[in-house]
Amino acid sequence: MPSAINSVTDSSPQLENSRTSLADNYEMFLNLLTAQMKNQDPLDPLDATQFVDQLVSFSGVEQQIAQNQNLESLLIVQSAAAQTSSVGYIGRVATALTPESRLQDGAATWQYQLPENANAADLTIRDSSDRIVYRTTGETTTGQHDFSWDGQTLSGSTAPDGVYTLEINAAAQNGAEITAEIRASARVTGIDLSGSEVIVEMGGVNVPLSSVLALQEEQ
Repeated sequence: MPSAINSVTDSSPQLENSRTSLADNYEMFLNLLTAQMKNQDPLDPLDATQFVDQLVSFSGVEQQIAQNQNLESLLIVQSAAAQTSSVGYIGRVATALTPESRLQDGAATWQYQLPENANAADLTIRDSSDRIVYRTTGETTTGQHDFSWDGQTLSGSTAPDGVYTLEINAAAQNGAEITAEIRASARVTGIDLSGSEVIVEMGGVNVPLSSVLALQEEQ
């Protein structure tokens, strides 16, 4: 399991480059300033205001880089906290924004929500090869609706267990397309921490942690 906490003190290449460039420029500035101060004409001294302005500019850039580093560290800490807490999802039932659901023991279930009344709502189920295996019509009123599929296909056969995708084509009275929000619920069987975002494994359906809407104990 990768540890984001161990990398809190590490910086991105962009920040490292910024700090290195600032340090090099600041050192060069100080060397030039020292040389000019040593060789200035006592009867016509250099304008100190310009050097003060330069120092203020360097200070402002340095503060901005420090703020960026602090923000990056905060994001890493938040990511580490999300990774740690997500492990506790295993064994619980999660509801997530996803059109995928697993057909198992003769049932695959979804919930979909319509933001307004629809004139028609056509439901299409596709298999993992993107082939249409079933079609039907759904509820058209505003709000959330449950939909369950028993695995029966258009040809009358029974679809094998596996992950299937639900599509909803809904239209308003004026013919305008209505976007339905599709959700699915399943027991969390694992957590993948290998990528940049935590992936929640829901019995063959993988969703990013940000898509999980609710979590409850398995009944």
